[in-house]
Amino acid sequence: MPALDEFLRPYHVHFARSEATHALERYLTGMLTEHPNKNCDTIAQVVPDTSEQSLQGLLTAMRWDEDDLNHQRVKGLLALPTEGDAALLFDDTGFAKQGQSSVGVARQYSGTLGKVGNCQVSVNCHYAERTIAWPVATRLYLPKEWTDNPERMAKAKVPQHVKFQTKPEIALDLLDKADSWGVKYAAVVADADYGDNPNFLAGLENRKKRHVVAVRKDFKVALTPDGPARAAESVLAGQPARAWRTVRWREGSKGWLKGRFCAIRCWRAPSEGAERVEGWLIGERTSQGERKYHWSNFSAQAALEGMVEYAHRRYGVEQFHEEAKGLLGWDQYQGRLWPGFHRNSVLVMLAYSFLVIQEWQQRQERTLRGRPRRAFSPSAGPPAPVPA
Repeated sequence: MPALDEFLRPYHVHFARSEATHALERYLTGMLTEHPNKNCDTIAQVVPDTSEQSLQGLLTAMRWDEDDLNHQRVKGLLALPTEGDAALLFDDTGFAKQGQSSVGVARQYSGTLGKVGNCQVSVNCHYAERTIAWPVATRLYLPKEWTDNPERMAKAKVPQHVKFQTKPEIALDLLDKADSWGVKYAAVVADADYGDNPNFLAGLENRKKRHVVAVRKDFKVALTPDGPARAAESVLAGQPARAWRTVRWREGSKGWLKGRFCAIRCWRAPSEGAERVEGWLIGERTSQGERKYHWSNFSAQAALEGMVEYAHRRYGVEQFHEEAKGLLGWDQYQGRLWPGFHRNSVLVMLAYSFLVIQEWQQRQERTLRGRPRRAFSPSAGPPAPVPA
């Protein structure tokens, strides 16, 4: 494809030999086909002028720095026009695996599986505006049964500097990487596995990052700086009906997405003796009757509509997980080594970025006045400045 060839040309600088750039183009072409199976073997069968050996070599044997290539990809995407209100999203995703040899594989909980199963889990950092979204970086999570086994780590070619880190710790490292790469954003957004982690929240606060994160119903807050700590569920249950109001945040395929919300200015009470932090506890009642909870350190003058919109922007990283697996075969990689997993992930993000840019370019050509505005189309503008 000429468009793909032109897109990849700036990345040739990372490869010393033409065989590698050819394999790069063939591999991404294979990812972009409609063939349901996308690993080195099946891509070699459906894409002409390549071989399984060449594609495997790209992921394991050829010399190139996947982190440098990913940095260049991010720099290119940062050149796109921006509304200046981006969120940096954090979430993890699982890859079901058989056996025990694939790097990071273990019996562990995966949100993708919805249960404990034999799988790998990667932590992902994603950039999302209301008009465009794309992946920043990913890193594989290694359970302690891996990091406590040097022989197993060496066999999977895990770098010696890699030690055990929790998923929230990995997320903070990816946040620091995004900062070092010049990614600009207005808020950090994460689900309750991260938002309800006091160390993750402390890391955001120490870095002075505005955030809107999901929390669980037993998240502890106090209504006064020195008052008793109470569960978020009980605090919101005591609010009168008039404290709740309808907020909509995004137009979906079946109309506007909306819910009932209540925001309370209060103090996060992480643990006994720890300093309390002022912010917003936000309750949500969905049209399906679900109860959800969010925490934000936005200012006292922040509009509820803005915080709600940020809280639901996490849709961007969930969409990436679904499309990177369903369209590009991210979950079909069969290699067992640390370098191969991360090289394949970087190339999946590169292919995804090609699609993002193609769609963005076509949107500029086809934008019509009065066209319905959805998550991946021109924004309806900032939310009304109504105080929470």
